[in-house]
Amino acid sequence: MQEKRVVITGLGAITPLGNTVEEFWEGLKACKNAIAPITHFDACEHPTKIAAEVRNFVATDYVDAKLARRMDTFVQYAVAASLMAVKDSGIEVTEENAPRMGALIGSGIGGVETWETQQTVLMQSGPRRVSPFFVPMLIANMASGLVAILTGFKGPNMAVVTACATASHSTGEAWHMIKRGDADVMLAGGAEAAIRPLSCAGFCTMKAMSTNNNDPEHASRPFDKDRDGFVMGEGSGVLLLEELEHAKARGAKIYAEVVGYGCSADAYDMVANIPDGAYRSMKNALNRAGLEPEKIDYINAHATSTPVGDSGETNAIKMAFGDHAYKLMVSSTKSMVGHLLGAAGAVESIACIKAITDGVIPPTRNLCEPDPQCDLDCVPNEAREATVEYAMNNSFGFGGQNATLIFRRFVD
Repeated sequence: MQEKRVVITGLGAITPLGNTVEEFWEGLKACKNAIAPITHFDACEHPTKIAAEVRNFVATDYVDAKLARRMDTFVQYAVAASLMAVKDSGIEVTEENAPRMGALIGSGIGGVETWETQQTVLMQSGPRRVSPFFVPMLIANMASGLVAILTGFKGPNMAVVTACATASHSTGEAWHMIKRGDADVMLAGGAEAAIRPLSCAGFCTMKAMSTNNNDPEHASRPFDKDRDGFVMGEGSGVLLLEELEHAKARGAKIYAEVVGYGCSADAYDMVANIPDGAYRSMKNALNRAGLEPEKIDYINAHATSTPVGDSGETNAIKMAFGDHAYKLMVSSTKSMVGHLLGAAGAVESIACIKAITDGVIPPTRNLCEPDPQCDLDCVPNEAREATVEYAMNNSFGFGGQNATLIFRRFVD
């Protein structure tokens, strides 16, 4: 039996560069900065006082006020991006097709805002004052659950939680579901709203975050020799994946095809990644796609702007691609929007898909003096016009959990 093909027919994004896919993509192409002093809380006592926040987001543009109050912010972002992707796809949900449509949307951290708020209520007012919506608001799977409620999708529904690899694992596993016939349509991606006092304090005490507070525009600088840590971002990215014949039957527009997905475990450390794990993730994706390394034109790197991570990923790319590594275009869009944690893989997949459809490689902002260990073509500071047939997206998470996706220009 011929293997099913899976295409992307809808996109949705809530990001620090804008609350639509178009705003996000135009911001990337213009090499805009979305990093600024934190406004979500008073960060004066935190070592890191900057982040890439979502701005001008109004939850009631997507759901009624009563339901919005019962959602953590990460769920609001996920619902908005999902409804956007459904609308973009033009798909209609009926009683007949709803059981063949599902959602797989995860979060690396989940409802930390709800946790903080209700912990304060508990301490100040006692257990009887804790909201009855506390648990359903904070759990990571509620994004997928509420998306199903609001769209009517009655097929497979679950959440992946693999830290910063969450959205890419979600997309890859949704791809598998469609290929093996479990569904015809899947919403896949991730959402995060972790710019909160507790989570920021935790990352700060790990010394993982940039402390370049006086110069937020230049704080996120992947591959640069002066990088000093990642900058936290927030938002959501959701892709609508669809079985090819199903998409063609309804005359859907097709952005790109998903042709490869690989994953691996470092089996090494709770937080430190090693090149071997990332290498195997990329090789597994290439093997699953049946591609030689020379076919890949562009990699949207995980590259978070940490001293060890960026050089390690560079080494992994060299291991996976050999001489072709120096012919690839590699960039990190985290230089503009920060690190969206569990949502990163989805918004970066959107960047890959738009690179294919528009023939533009998003740049790596703030790459002024490359680290000698990061010696690939990292597309510094200015978008580049280029034909992209195949694009790869890397996502690596705490726990040594790695995911790689490969997208192809659609050819019938």
